[in-house]
Amino acid sequence: MSSQPRLHQRGPAAQEFGTVTQLPIALSHDARRYSAQRLNRVLADTQFLYGLYKKYHWGMRGPTAYQLHLLFDKHAQEQLELVDALAERVQMLGGVAVGDLRHAAEITGVPRPPDGIDDVRSMLSRLLDAHERILTDVRDAAARTAELGDDGTQDLLVSQIVRTGEAQVWFLAEHLVDTPEL
Repeated sequence: MSSQPRLHQRGPAAQEFGTVTQLPIALSHDARRYSAQRLNRVLADTQFLYGLYKKYHWGMRGPTAYQLHLLFDKHAQEQLELVDALAERVQMLGGVAVGDLRHAAEITGVPRPPDGIDDVRSMLSRLLDAHERILTDVRDAAARTAELGDDGTQDLLVSQIVRTGEAQVWFLAEHLVDTPEL
């Protein structure tokens, strides 16, 4: 025995990405593999949406900076909670959740924003576009996973991802309505 930590250890992967292990959850291998794959896409998109919210939270400008700074931080926190729920569902299915942001960048369909700071209307529009992309994919995934009998994944997609996304879209879109200034 030694009190010295054994540092710099590397070994073979315990499980390869894209595979699912057999778990006794009354779902076929094919259903679990499909659901894990679709969830990983939503997970990557959600990780990037979280990143967009934080980028815009930090770079907020203009007369509504304080209000949007708080709103974007609230939405980012809600997206972070969804990231965790999605990753845990992939693991429950016997899959491997995409956890490396470089890997998520290869999978996501959310467009990368410019490196600089957008104007507020562009920020809002980019967030709305990302939400719509995710909601479109999630609705399709929910329908397909329901057909496969994966009620747990379908429930997660509808009750958490869709409902959170729709509420966030509503609050964002209201900031793009032209109203008289006070």
